Amino acid sequence: MATATYPPPPPFYRLYKKYSEDPKSAPEPPPPIEGNYQLFGATYTTDDVLPSLEEQGVRQLYPKGPNVDFKKELRALNRELQLHILELADILIERPSQYARRVEDISLIFKNLHHLLNSLRPHQLGPSCFSGQSNTDPYSGTSDTAA
Repeated sequence: MATATYPPPPPFYRLYKKYSEDPKSAPEPPPPIEGNYQLFGATYTTDDVLPSLEEQGVRQLYPKGPNVDFKKELRALNRELQLHILELADILIERPSQYARRVEDISLIFKNLHHLLNSLRPHQLGPSCFSGQSNTDPYSGTSDTAA
């Protein structure tokens, strides 16, 4: 019984046989999905909106509103996380049966950190788009044009 190292190509590759000679012979790609769709039994939407913590059933630890000081709140949550991890270590040493509440608190802090970082992404988009449009590589700090 002979076996192949790689599986055969999918049958639709035949649709692209003459693409190099006539690029218009290939079929158009399917239109993008809009609205809701099902994937692995879960319903998703194409709207790129970050749900609030309240919608997810999670208590918000930082102030609500559009004028959140991300740097200050991330530092505060990070300090609180460090404190809770130290307290968890103490509880695991002194009263190991009472660790569940601290683990829940740590989980809540992580969820808030994660949400705060995700809500920061649109704010990061502007500077990264502008740096991508310039002739300067934002990662190396050098210009690719001759001076």
